[in-house]
Amino acid sequence: MPSAGAKKMKEQAVLVVAGHWLMLSVAINIGLLLKVVRDGNLPIDWSGSGFHINGNENGATLSSLSSYAAEPKPDDQILEKYINLDHGDPTMYQSYWKQIGDRTTVVISGWQSVSYFSDPKNLCWFLEPGFANAVTRLHNIVGNAETGNRHIVVGTGSTQLFQAVLYALCPYDAPEPMSIVSAAPFYSSYPLITDCLKSGLYKWRGDANDFDKDEPYIELVTSPNNPDGSIREAMFNGSGRILVHDVAYYWPQYTPISSRADHDIMLFTLSKSTGHAGMRLGWALVKDEAIAKKMVKFIEISSIGVSKDSQVRAAKILDVISDIYEDAETSNESKRFFDYAYEEMAKRWSQLREAVSKGQAFSLPTLPVGKCNFSNRTFGTQPAFAWVKCEQADYCESFLKKHKILTRGGEHFGSSKKYVRASLIGHEEDYNEFIRRLSLINSEESP
Repeated sequence: MPSAGAKKMKEQAVLVVAGHWLMLSVAINIGLLLKVVRDGNLPIDWSGSGFHINGNENGATLSSLSSYAAEPKPDDQILEKYINLDHGDPTMYQSYWKQIGDRTTVVISGWQSVSYFSDPKNLCWFLEPGFANAVTRLHNIVGNAETGNRHIVVGTGSTQLFQAVLYALCPYDAPEPMSIVSAAPFYSSYPLITDCLKSGLYKWRGDANDFDKDEPYIELVTSPNNPDGSIREAMFNGSGRILVHDVAYYWPQYTPISSRADHDIMLFTLSKSTGHAGMRLGWALVKDEAIAKKMVKFIEISSIGVSKDSQVRAAKILDVISDIYEDAETSNESKRFFDYAYEEMAKRWSQLREAVSKGQAFSLPTLPVGKCNFSNRTFGTQPAFAWVKCEQADYCESFLKKHKILTRGGEHFGSSKKYVRASLIGHEEDYNEFIRRLSLINSEESP
């Protein structure tokens, strides 16, 4: 056995080594802190979902939505936080679902969701029957989409469904990649999603208004449009045209429901219909069985189906919305989902237009007005995003960033840098602060 003296020497050696490591750690952290102070950078926001092109005066680079890891600290705004309106995180809806309480609560036992299969007899074998029924039921109540003679394909958000559509529509033996286009301003993620894998099946070709090639192509029609809220139709009727309709925002809180959308391929997502972005769930309504089968094959290859737990929870939420509208005893204005969401969007757009009208620094597009068959209201489209133009600044995104307002510049949408897209569906306190700062900027910039 070692002597007491030897043990004491060993303990002292361990303490010396530990002390050296502690001193080294402190030195490294002090060095990093001094670098942050010297560079004048302040970490601000690590939240976000997905990717986009992060633009600056010197060009554009691919980055995460959480890439604003360090921002300058203007001396006159040190105490103000950055407001991130870059991405459409639909936290606005959280307060409504808190009011509903346990009515949407789902308990999933440990033995559930063990199998890959939901319904082996269904074309989409990982589609939960309860979710399919809930989707069909809600569409029929709202009247925003034809569901008869359609195949429902469920995906991990509309992003995966978009990729599945491209895989299904593009022939494997074509001499050249299929061209993918959309009218500008188009959704900024379309180019990224299309080209991220460098597929030989398809290639992003940009603005549909500039496309005039006599060859097969796919046009993405987003209506209401992201980012500007316009109501869209196909732009170019060339040979071999295939249309894919992204109707994620065709819900009565955003736009009047004038008719049932009746297209060959329609993409929806839970994040913009009910606000549950974290469930990562979307669905497609597809007429052609062969296309639906290929979409299912893509999802099978890429993720072996879609979470059953998410589908079970989503089915409960959609059914609760439908139940409240169908139950005359509980269908009062304060509890009905689309009434709440409509009123919240109407309030926010009213505040935004008032703030913009106070000066000449900004402008907003004129949006269509129509009669909504679902709510029996006549109102103007009130999109989830504002397409803001800086009238007195050449680079609107950079201009607003100086005021600690983070947005997404128009160049990412195939448009001018004088425009930005700002999310209107975030937390109420962030939105109110955005309106306050916008009003202040307007008063300062106006003559």
